[in-house]
Amino acid sequence: MKVAIFGSTGFVGSYIVSKLLSQDFIPRVLIRKGSESKITSGSEVTYGDIQDRNSILETMDGTEAVVYNIGIIRQFPHKNLTFKELHVNGVNRCIELAKSIGVKQFILMSANGVKPDGTEYQRSKWEADRILKKSGLKWTIFRPSLIFGDPCGQGRPEFCTQIRDDMLSLPVPAPLFYEGLFSFNAGLFSMSPIHVDNVAEFFVKAIAQESCNGKIYNLGGPESLTWKEIIHQIALASKKRTWKMPVPVFAVKIAAKMLDRFEWFPVTRDQLIMLLEGNVVSDHYFDEFSITPRKFIKDNLGYLGQPTKPPALPS
Repeated sequence: MKVAIFGSTGFVGSYIVSKLLSQDFIPRVLIRKGSESKITSGSEVTYGDIQDRNSILETMDGTEAVVYNIGIIRQFPHKNLTFKELHVNGVNRCIELAKSIGVKQFILMSANGVKPDGTEYQRSKWEADRILKKSGLKWTIFRPSLIFGDPCGQGRPEFCTQIRDDMLSLPVPAPLFYEGLFSFNAGLFSMSPIHVDNVAEFFVKAIAQESCNGKIYNLGGPESLTWKEIIHQIALASKKRTWKMPVPVFAVKIAAKMLDRFEWFPVTRDQLIMLLEGNVVSDHYFDEFSITPRKFIKDNLGYLGQPTKPPALPS
């Protein structure tokens, strides 16, 4: 069975492709020229981008399901990398073209905490969910919490490696963010980290699991951890000092307001808002999908002890 996948060269996408191949599916991937080194051998490759309808059709031709995994965590409008274009327009385009050629199943990567009145990121993901639910296709939506796991080089961004490199490698204590005037709640907002390999398993098993059609799954790991606990685990796995210091988030927001348009600035205002909201899930679906959860512990964070690999240079 062939599966069209959009967003195959990124962190989660690379795991989905590998998992598809291990289960004897044939991934048909849409990539840009020069990204061939990021694709696992055995995939069928088409070239183009998500704005090119002909490239999308070529990728979907002969497939029985679509996985849409394209996503960004910050915008760069001068590069046409916006939430609206990639999270909403791209999804809508793929849905319309899938329907036009009779591809009936569509699996979408969303995000835990999406809502119509949230940040621009949250609104765009919520809008994509709404479009798919009204499409008439057989659909499944996955909304993960914080995703962690080995980014496997290639310059793929991953939450824990970014925390290690942007916060724990500096000669200052790690920040425990808090809102308001008092720091008694510093670093106590929580998340439910889920391993990227588990996320990929959910996507691949959903292709053949009829019971998940028409459902939304908020995915998280088997336990919820505070920001303080997450920072501590990352520091231990990275062999970094675990100094921590309460930091009022309003000060960082002021800096982000001036600097988050630059790629080198590590965080945006929207990311700070979503971080302080927390990102936990109350239900777990590992048993329903016969998946063994991988916990957010040192044994599963061993990749943090290795140096970050630079992005591969085009040949």
